[in-house]
Amino acid sequence: MEIKVLGPGCKNCKNLAKVVQDAVAELKIDARIEKVEDMDQIVQAGIMITPGLIINGKVKSTGKVPKKDAVIKMIQEEA
Repeated sequence: MEIKVLGPGCKNCKNLAKVVQDAVAELKIDARIEKVEDMDQIVQAGIMITPGLIINGKVKSTGKVPKKDAVIKMIQEEA
């Protein structure tokens, strides 16, 4: 599973990365978590408001930090 957290390194971007790491640890799955901070890559991915969350190539969230339970559900939908 490939998970990308997209954002320039703001507080919410860091919070989303932490929520994703916690969700992956709780699910005990093998996932590669990548932080994308390059604005060109973020825009190319279709994220106009950060932070963004992409799981297996699908945009799952933009402009907010979802709760861990919501991130777990998103991961399970793509597993």
